[in-house]
Amino acid sequence: MIAEGAWVPYAVWDDRVRGYRALALYYSTIMKYLTAAGYDVHDDVLRLDDVEFEDRISLKQFQEDALRAWESSGSRGIVVLPTGTGKTFVALKAMARLSIPTLVVVPTIDLQVQWSRRIAEGLGYEPGMLGGGRQDVRAVTVATYDSAFLHAEKLGNRFGLLVFDEVHHLPAQNYRAIAEFSAAPYRMGLSATPERGDGLDSSYPLLVGNIVYRTAVSEMAGSEVAPFSIQRVYVDLPPDERSRYEELEREFRGTLMRLGIDIRAKDGFQRLIRFAARNRDARRALLARLEMNKIAMNTDAKLEGLRRLLAERAGTPSIIFTRYNELAYKISREFLIPIITHETPKGEREEILEGFRDGRYRAVVTSTVLDEGIDVPDATLAIVLGGFGTTRQLVQRLGRILRKREGKTATMIEVVARGTLDYNLSRRRRIAVHGSVEGKD
Repeated sequence: MIAEGAWVPYAVWDDRVRGYRALALYYSTIMKYLTAAGYDVHDDVLRLDDVEFEDRISLKQFQEDALRAWESSGSRGIVVLPTGTGKTFVALKAMARLSIPTLVVVPTIDLQVQWSRRIAEGLGYEPGMLGGGRQDVRAVTVATYDSAFLHAEKLGNRFGLLVFDEVHHLPAQNYRAIAEFSAAPYRMGLSATPERGDGLDSSYPLLVGNIVYRTAVSEMAGSEVAPFSIQRVYVDLPPDERSRYEELEREFRGTLMRLGIDIRAKDGFQRLIRFAARNRDARRALLARLEMNKIAMNTDAKLEGLRRLLAERAGTPSIIFTRYNELAYKISREFLIPIITHETPKGEREEILEGFRDGRYRAVVTSTVLDEGIDVPDATLAIVLGGFGTTRQLVQRLGRILRKREGKTATMIEVVARGTLDYNLSRRRRIAVHGSVEGKD
């Protein structure tokens, strides 16, 4: 026991236990300090079961480079690789080399099943599952972020390695507790797009470590992923939609002027949201902007643009992405294309994906549910009819068509409404990814 008044990093004195307390996150740092300071330490924090793996994993050179970069950073940090280039195998090899209990955290049930299968095939170990109605915790467990958060206090001393798939979910207010309540000294984050629009990615060094290895999708085109191009097709709002859009835009900009809000400023939109909590005009402005968005994203002009593209590329395996379910359902009805949204039952979704895989369906339309977390069959063409202005979404959707195949060249085509918020979002995405993915008008 360390006496009150002594200094222990990241710890505070607690009179209730007559000792120091700290988040489990700081366990390794505190142990290093106490050992270096000459304290006689009785360590009963981690309680790790024995685990044995059959290492059946072979890495490509870039995957080995990524793993070595992680190991040389104290076996902590984030590996950034494009979708479809085998981030999972880097983590499996790390598990094999460390041979310690591991918690793998994933955002969806589909990824939980995929990881469980990969662990069984690559390491000869049947992992436990936490989430989706299962509470089977073993020396290696695959958990959803939701379930890992709910059970964080019980899991904190049972694992030596944490693997966070799609690590950009981790810094969220609740999910970060998974990392904070764990004493695991070794941590790996995986993502194709680690940046967050809210700035919370600044907490990565504390929660999991720095980005230790990064390769852009453009650097792997033709070698590890299919060569690709990004194109844009522009459409014009029809007169009735243009008239309503401009009416809403005048209302929106007039309100901003009266409130003294510059929407182009870094915190401009957040200021408007704060005003809306107590100001009726600000609320009306937000509703006007929402309707502007829906007009721009769901315009009938995009359907005509889609009709031309599908005719030009008849038979090409295609995924059509929208921002709103409303347009996705409209496309499904008008073009007789199977649809997958968050409302699609699992059995129906699996049947659609299997039909797409075996060629019964040549196209699938979706909103945002296929952006990540679901194993999507090989496609050659992505047609984007609406999205958000984030690099992540663009790269995720691009990743859905980059699976390499002999003779394949992947194409992403954004159908963009001129003179609208849709145009601005597309431009923002283009600027954000310049140097990592290339596009042309």
